Amino acid sequence: MTTDDWQGLIPNRDPWLWIDEVLELTDTTIHARKHLSESLPVFQGHYPGFPLLPGVILCEACLEASAILIADLGVSTEGRVPVATRMNNVKFRRMVRPGETIGIQVSLRDRLQDVFYLSGRVEVAGDVAATLDFVTTAVPPPETHVQG
Repeated sequence: MTTDDWQGLIPNRDPWLWIDEVLELTDTTIHARKHLSESLPVFQGHYPGFPLLPGVILCEACLEASAILIADLGVSTEGRVPVATRMNNVKFRRMVRPGETIGIQVSLRDRLQDVFYLSGRVEVAGDVAATLDFVTTAVPPPETHVQG
């Protein structure tokens, strides 16, 4: 799957794109990767002198991977955006630093119509950095109100 293929499946774009490439994609799993450049703006403020990737971004990488997996199943998100509705059993086990590469693995555990139950795992050099169970669905974006 090319970058254009998978980017066409999700609404995320730089600077909020936490996947560089999709390594493997099946009906129930996705394995992706992201190299964390030392120049990423997030490292400037989190934390000066000891840059560290926030755990919430590890979760976001799993959510983005799940959106690709779900869209590849043929689930239409036209007019809707993928959102997380629940996160359980989130565990952070290793700090993630600039210059490292994260491996993102997401597995589809169950599906009830357009609600997806998934498990995610983020690794760095074979070490587990984070694990989580989560649920996603797609919802219409809220109406935008123009203030005059």
